[in-house]
Amino acid sequence: MTASFRALIATAFGALTLVLGHPDQALAQHAGMHHNIVVPAGANYTVADVEFMQGMIAHHAQAIHMSRMAEAHKANPRVVKLATKIDQSQVAEIRIMQGWLVDNGQFAPDTSSWRTMTMPGMLTEPQLKALDAATSIDFDREFLTLMIQHHEGALQMVKDLFAKPGAGQEIDVNVFANDVVTVQTAEIGAMRQMLSQLPVR
Repeated sequence: MTASFRALIATAFGALTLVLGHPDQALAQHAGMHHNIVVPAGANYTVADVEFMQGMIAHHAQAIHMSRMAEAHKANPRVVKLATKIDQSQVAEIRIMQGWLVDNGQFAPDTSSWRTMTMPGMLTEPQLKALDAATSIDFDREFLTLMIQHHEGALQMVKDLFAKPGAGQEIDVNVFANDVVTVQTAEIGAMRQMLSQLPVR
């Protein structure tokens, strides 16, 4: 799995964790999703790692939904190119995260999970409606502004992961989380530049 992470990735908000009677068991709850997470004794990952991967699937899925609006909303070719890159790279990353969860015997959300799970930076319903209602330069401005917000949320998710004792140390989770920071920080810089170059209203 590690090779797949390094080859395909160019990470989720840890929700409330309640430790039960044994150190290897916990009940994890994301907003909109409730699943028991049982980490086997001796495993090299934590409940927070599982929550991170589950939550980032929903986070990525919303970014893909946003990106697929670009062409139909007459976005600038540069914005369409960026949106396509986000779409393709995050589809691949979702497959990797789902594979990691399945391989570790954990629940793997599908791409519809963005509609029921809430993570840092994710768009609200009014924001999604505003994006969907915009076209041309107005869409470019909305898309770039909101995708910057979205990416900044992903960076916060990684920060939250590493702030938890023992979390983010399993090799695949660690590689993925650090790559999220590298890639999305670079994309934020590119989007800010593109946003600054749009015509003033």
